[in-house]
Amino acid sequence: QVQLVESGGRLVQAGGSLRLSCAASGVAFSTYAMAWFRQAPGKEREFVGTISWRGISTVYSDSVKGRFTISRDNAKNTVYLQMNSLKPEETAVYYCAARKTYSGSAFYGDYDYWGQGTQVTVSS
Repeated sequence: QVQLVESGGRLVQAGGSLRLSCAASGVAFSTYAMAWFRQAPGKEREFVGTISWRGISTVYSDSVKGRFTISRDNAKNTVYLQMNSLKPEETAVYYCAARKTYSGSAFYGDYDYWGQGTQVTVSS
C-alpha cells in the first residue's frame, strides 16, 4: 500500500522558518519524482515545488522561489520542504505528492499519490 505521511506543520510567526517532512512507504521512493502542493481555505490547490529522482532537478513556483527549498533523502525515503521568510498568506494545508516520471509539472493531476497534508499556520 502506497502511503505518504507529512509532518512538521505548526504555527509559526511571519518571517519565520519551518521544515516539513514527507515519509514514503509502499513505493520505490528513489525512482519517484516528488512534489509539494498547498491549499489555503477556499482556494485551489497550488503548486509549490517538485524534485526529480536524484534530487538534481527542481522546479519552484515563482511565489516561493528563493525562499523555499525542496530536497530528498532517498536513504530515509523522505522528502523535505524548507520554508523561510514565511508570509501569513502562505497559511495552508501542505501536501506531498509522488509520480513515477519526473516532468517538472505544476499540475496536481499529474501526480499519482498524495498524503493527507499537514497544517501550516503563519501568524502576522
